[in-house]
Amino acid sequence: MTNTIFDFIGDSSGEWEVTSITTIKGEYLKPVTHISKVPSNLVQSKSGIWTLRGIVSNLRYTEKEEKLKLTAIQEDLGRENATYAAFIPIRKSEDWWNLAQDERRKIMENQSQHTQTGMKYLPAIARKLFHSRDLREPFDFLTWFEYAPTDADAFEELLYALRKTEEWNYIDREIDIRLKK
Repeated sequence: MTNTIFDFIGDSSGEWEVTSITTIKGEYLKPVTHISKVPSNLVQSKSGIWTLRGIVSNLRYTEKEEKLKLTAIQEDLGRENATYAAFIPIRKSEDWWNLAQDERRKIMENQSQHTQTGMKYLPAIARKLFHSRDLREPFDFLTWFEYAPTDADAFEELLYALRKTEEWNYIDREIDIRLKK
């Protein structure tokens, strides 16, 4: 069985070197020079300058047809040529969470076209979403992307496209951390 719980540890050493940390919205995170993504068991004590915890969960807003398309073309994390990464913790506003599930789905897919936008950049950009809200963490989601240096411009296009959507109006905290191996 594969681990579904992970700690993202920001510190002065680790697997990924931080190349930049930009607070997009809300409170900042303390500066770090490295981040490690390690399996967790939710019992471990926090370490490093900061630790954020997340769980790989089911796809909550994805319909069957979308899931089939995603799994057919997306690649796993850890590819040898994917030496760049982005770690982007985000928190959505209480207005977002006060919406019903179907209302959130309509904003994400009908208005913002979140999944369709992301699929345009697969398989070049691998991604994984970690859920943190139910763990009472400071962010609702921890997003992790990996890509080759040659795909850095495509990654910027993807972020630009997502950040200009209706869905992003509900973000009240976002930190953009860029990394390299």
